Amino acid sequence: MATRIADLPLAARPREKLLARGSAALADAELVALVLRGGVRGVSALTLAQQLLDRFGGLRGLLHADGGAVCAVHGLGPAKFAQLAAVMELARRTLAEPMRQRGMLNDPRSVRDYLRLWIGAGTVEVFCALFLDARHQLIEARELSRGSLTQAGVYPREIVKTALAINAAALIIAHNHPSGVGSPSAADRAVTAQIKAALALVDIRLVDHLVVTVDDAYSFAEHGLL
Repeated sequence: MATRIADLPLAARPREKLLARGSAALADAELVALVLRGGVRGVSALTLAQQLLDRFGGLRGLLHADGGAVCAVHGLGPAKFAQLAAVMELARRTLAEPMRQRGMLNDPRSVRDYLRLWIGAGTVEVFCALFLDARHQLIEARELSRGSLTQAGVYPREIVKTALAINAAALIIAHNHPSGVGSPSAADRAVTAQIKAALALVDIRLVDHLVVTVDDAYSFAEHGLL
């Protein structure tokens, strides 16, 4: 590979290739190189992009990587990490749009895709909630705690307080399993029952609890656990 992108034939340069053939024609490393916008001394943006993909295990690993880990790579820093984080956030917001417009129950696939992108690849358990209005359209998505459900302090009363504060009529709760095992644990079931009971006291409906992994999301509602 040429040291500099400028040394490549015009048709092989990522930006020109994208403009001529569309973004789908670019390899992962070429897309990342466009986001990075430049390499470092002696290393082209393309080479740096491929090194990042190799180091973090592909696009999913790179876009979910901790800021400290990315900034520790030679040639990177806060500015380039911010560019990568912006791409991730744009994707998440794009997936959130249909949930705000059509309602959660009308587009369950969007809900799963959104949660997988947001927390599915996490290396620690993250507990979050999607707060909904009376038409089950998204009001706000909020991370509530980190760590296992038995350790992080998932307090039903705090969830109720938040739901009331933003005038939510219903919500979906979710957490990820970094192990990749999608089935719920006994602790998951117990916490779900506690949250459902607390919400019912103030007439707020728990629509679902999703256990999210990189590849899928297990629905309590679909399995008759609510």
